[in-house]
Amino acid sequence: MTTPDAHGSTAITPASDGAPTARSGSAVTPADTAARSGSAVTPADTVARSGSDMFGATFGGDTSGFGGLVRRPPAAASSPRPYGSWFDEVADALEEAYPGFSEAVTRVVVDRGELTLHLLPERVAEVCAVLRDAPDLRFELLSSLSGVDYPSQPDRLHVVYHLTSMTYRRRLRLETAVTVEQPFVSSVTAVYPTADFHERETWDFFGVQFTGHPALTRIFMPDDWQGHPQRKDYPLGGVPVEYKGAQIPPPDERRAYA
Repeated sequence: MTTPDAHGSTAITPASDGAPTARSGSAVTPADTAARSGSAVTPADTVARSGSDMFGATFGGDTSGFGGLVRRPPAAASSPRPYGSWFDEVADALEEAYPGFSEAVTRVVVDRGELTLHLLPERVAEVCAVLRDAPDLRFELLSSLSGVDYPSQPDRLHVVYHLTSMTYRRRLRLETAVTVEQPFVSSVTAVYPTADFHERETWDFFGVQFTGHPALTRIFMPDDWQGHPQRKDYPLGGVPVEYKGAQIPPPDERRAYA
């Protein structure tokens, strides 16, 4: 315990176990704690370099962690009925309104509380038109359209659509997949005008060609750019920067600060 002296300052009084207590206003250090408990304190630097970070990256040149990131493969089969919530109602309404449902829809997946219809790439625009116009569906808004690259899959280039029904306050997810050799998906710009720039971005970054798009040109990269930067096999770094002749080195050549 501590006791004040004549001048009001604090003196150290030995505790009953013989270990001194901290002075007033002083901090207890990890070494003090370890000495009392009999345990050793591992230096922070040793802990930081003993393994890898949360993304699986070792402490080397790759500071992004991209190389060690492990993703769970998507479901390969349809979810069993009943789907739950309003999902069965939407699936039944689409099947009734669209005669080609069994051919166009390859899978129906419910995952993480979200309904996804997997479609043939040439049927996407047809299905979207029905989803927009059918009275029991009314998915009037295309909220987003984006690309995904799964290099381990034969149809590695995926296009994902998020539709919103403002009438029924529902959100639906569509997905289709194509190969690098045949990257053709029917454009939905005639159904959802908001798809214009989204499809251009997906073409620019992933190389998916949307048939029927009124002006499928690059939107971020220069018109003469070679390749599609968000494909997983696209080189990371080493791209010349148009500023004083600087160049960004690849990840394995960057300085590691860990």
